[in-house]
Amino acid sequence: MTRASSTTKTYNQDCSDCPIRHRAVCARCEGDELEQLEQIKYYRSFEAGQTVVWAGDSMDFVASVVTGIATLSQTMEDGRRQMVGLLLPSDFIGRPGRETSAYDVTAATDTVMCCFRRKPFEDMMLRTPHIGQRLLEMTLDELDAAREWMLLLGRKTAREKIASLLTIIARRDASLQLSMADGELSFDLPLTREAMSEYLGLTLETVSRQMSSLRKEGLIVTEGKRHITIPDFDRLLEETGDDSDGGFLV
Repeated sequence: MTRASSTTKTYNQDCSDCPIRHRAVCARCEGDELEQLEQIKYYRSFEAGQTVVWAGDSMDFVASVVTGIATLSQTMEDGRRQMVGLLLPSDFIGRPGRETSAYDVTAATDTVMCCFRRKPFEDMMLRTPHIGQRLLEMTLDELDAAREWMLLLGRKTAREKIASLLTIIARRDASLQLSMADGELSFDLPLTREAMSEYLGLTLETVSRQMSSLRKEGLIVTEGKRHITIPDFDRLLEETGDDSDGGFLV
């Protein structure tokens, strides 16, 4: 993993047309508030494998993932690493009021982030309750998801872990497309088998075996290395071990 040499890019993209507009930290903002955000935002792009920020490094920005996926990881004193979270499109990076990063953040795929300079963003939070309200909602959702993930890692079988991860990614993709997470869903799996094994606490062989099992039973259809179709989302959901309300808040 290498330190990122990210690229700052200019997009002809208004906030009102942003693909994550309805889910991101700015979801509750109105016209004049979006104009203020436009003045402090900029885009950064990262190639797959690049480090966005190391744990303990200074962060002069906060950001929303626009496209791609990033991972949150922690490294122990003896060098062991554990992936502790995924950042999907619309997820928020950084914490207002904190100057350093608590985790290593790495682009798992080619990733574009909508960044805001931290100090102006913190000032705007004080003037704009809509941003603070939305950030609180996202933080509580993240807390619920973290608690569910503790259950997944501690109690779920390998099959349930794989099914849960696939449904999480499928749901987020459907929400960004403003479609319902039911019936047939298709998406590009953003993680390699190796990354899935690290995130789920499984061996690479177990991940491959469980994916093959789901495919043979018709629960998923794969095309190439990454494209996945779920013919019947409810049927796959039954394999996660979650309650009928769907479990994860993502």
